[in-house]
Amino acid sequence: MTAGDPANITRVPVELGDRSYEVWVGPGVRHRLAEVVPGEANRVAVVTQEAVAGAGITVNPGIEHRVFIVDDGERAKTMGTVEELCRQFARWGLTRGDAVVAVGGGAVTDLAGFAAAVYHRGVRVVYVSTTLLGQIDASVGGKTGVNLPEGKNLVGAFWQPSAVLCDTEVLDTLPPEEMRSGLGEMAKYHFITDTDLDSLALPERVARCVAIKAAVVAADERESGRRAVLNYGHTLAHALEAQGGYDLRHGEAVAVGLIYAAELAHRCGRIDAYRVAEHRRVVGGYNLPTGLPAEADPDALVRLFSRDKKAVAGVTFMLDGPNGIQPVTGLDTDLMLQTLEALR
Repeated sequence: MTAGDPANITRVPVELGDRSYEVWVGPGVRHRLAEVVPGEANRVAVVTQEAVAGAGITVNPGIEHRVFIVDDGERAKTMGTVEELCRQFARWGLTRGDAVVAVGGGAVTDLAGFAAAVYHRGVRVVYVSTTLLGQIDASVGGKTGVNLPEGKNLVGAFWQPSAVLCDTEVLDTLPPEEMRSGLGEMAKYHFITDTDLDSLALPERVARCVAIKAAVVAADERESGRRAVLNYGHTLAHALEAQGGYDLRHGEAVAVGLIYAAELAHRCGRIDAYRVAEHRRVVGGYNLPTGLPAEADPDALVRLFSRDKKAVAGVTFMLDGPNGIQPVTGLDTDLMLQTLEALR
């Protein structure tokens, strides 16, 4: 079998008019990078991390290129890293007609995508996503950004890629904790469209999640309405990440956030106990946490809810209900606290 065999590749369109692009999903698709690099580009800046390169995950864009290494993990996602990366692009002579290729997980695509969005007021970017979390979430939809001490992804831009390659072959290189992080986001997709993902092989499951997100993004690119459904479970997740110190990866925090959102919806009378149990079944089936870390401070978490990006007219939760997952505001602080206490 040749690398990136077309017979094993699913191509999912993200329909955005003249900015539409495809997400290629399948084993070995990173070896097809030269086919999706914008044809007018003369050179490519490949942004990746030591951990990715160290795992033997490399790419060849087929034209002149240089590799730029950024720190591993979320600590790379800072304004200082963006400045340094853009300065390196400038010193190398990257022009607006060239392209950036981000190779790695969500932290790399978030960071390199934001650098591409602001360098020369926008250069084209291609993502080669190497983690489950990145493939089903961060690499699709055009959200880019970096963190501030005050919170996660508070500075960023919408900047759609020219193409995305989700190489399911490289998922075999991920440590168990990194896979669990991706499975937290995958659990979310079970509830967005009530899709039965359990019966699918992993590459098909990834492609289905990408198709769900692509449809949501096409309907609401800038998160003015429907796209907020993709934040299901994320209000508590982002608060847990901002509070820090729990050794939770993003997807694990989302898993706890999904259970919290279900319990909150139940206490609001929006869903029944059976639906809550379904959330626990799906999240538990992925061997993900279903309760708060023992040392979590509920009062501090509630205060952090107001910093969430959805909190435009007060704290906003995406909650399940008779009409699907919808934004809900005006929840009583005591109710939020009591529900957090119940997850201990």
